[in-house]
Amino acid sequence: MHDHAPYDLPKTTVLHPLIARLQAEFGYPRLACSDEVAGFLARPGVHCLFIPGDARRNLETVDAAVILPELRLAFQGAFDCAVVDDAIEADLREQYRALKTPGLLFFRQTDFLGAVEKVRDWSDYLARVTHFLSLKAA
Repeated sequence: MHDHAPYDLPKTTVLHPLIARLQAEFGYPRLACSDEVAGFLARPGVHCLFIPGDARRNLETVDAAVILPELRLAFQGAFDCAVVDDAIEADLREQYRALKTPGLLFFRQTDFLGAVEKVRDWSDYLARVTHFLSLKAA
């Protein structure tokens, strides 16, 4: 039997449907370069950068993609959200020492407040986000 598919197919990033939903249904921007991150964080308020990681290898990624809108709803929109593109996620994880994915990185404008790495119990999300929101900008 012959496999007619070429061996050197170009790799294309196909978003998991639940991550794509964050953009399509909730309007979260997808940040693909450091300038886009800087522009997003420069806006007033508290921001959450969702670093999904590889949804094919990490089953928690899709769970986090479902949790994030619910978390934002629980906090009545006290923060806005963006999805970090895989092209820059490694740099951001390293920069903020949030090495495990999925990760939620919280900022008050450009001031880093903290991160929630991996999927957690709901009560842990509530406690951590409450703490982040209580922090004042330096």
